[in-house]
Amino acid sequence: MEGLQTTAAEASFAADQQFHLVANSVAKLLETARRELGRDHEAAKASLATASHILQAEIERCSGASGSARGGLAAWQILRVRAYIDSNLHRTIHIRDLSAVARRSPAHFSRKFKLAVGESPHAYVVRRRLERACHLMITSAASLSEIALSVGFSDQAHLCRLFRQAFGQSPANWRRERGIPGDVISRTGLDENIP
Repeated sequence: MEGLQTTAAEASFAADQQFHLVANSVAKLLETARRELGRDHEAAKASLATASHILQAEIERCSGASGSARGGLAAWQILRVRAYIDSNLHRTIHIRDLSAVARRSPAHFSRKFKLAVGESPHAYVVRRRLERACHLMITSAASLSEIALSVGFSDQAHLCRLFRQAFGQSPANWRRERGIPGDVISRTGLDENIP
C-alpha cells in the first residue's frame, strides 16, 4: 500500500511540474504577444499561435484523447512519448528510446505512432524542435547557434537547413522580421554598443 501512495505522490508531483512548465511557457508567450501587438503584428501572431499549440497539446495530454481512436497507440503511450520528447529535445532521441517509453518494439511503435499522430516519430521530433526554436527566437536574445544546440540540432547549419525547408526562409530572416523583444536586449546588455 505504501508503494502505491509513493507512486501516486510522485505522479502528482510530475503533473504539477508539467502544469507549471506549460503555464510558464504560455504566460511568457502571451506577454510577448501583448508587448508586440502594437509594434509587430507578425511576432504577436507567432506568439499566440505557439501558445495555442501548447495549450491544445496540454488539453490532449490531460484528456487522453490523442490518437487511440484511429488505431494507433493507446492514449497513455502517446502522452508518455510526447512528454519524453518534449523533455529531451536537447539531446539525441533514438527510436529505440521512444519505443521503450511506449513499451513496444521499434518497428511496431513506428507504425502505430504514425497512425496515431499522423507523422513519423522523426518528423514529429523535428517539428517539435523547430517549434521550440521559434519560441526561443522570439522570447530570448540567444544566438542561433545556442538555440540550435539547446533544441537538439547538431549545429546552426542543421537548424538553418530544416528551418528553411519548413518555413521557406532562414531563421535569421524569420527572427529579423519579428525583431528581438526590446526588454530582452536591455536585460542582456546587448544594447550597450548601439549608438
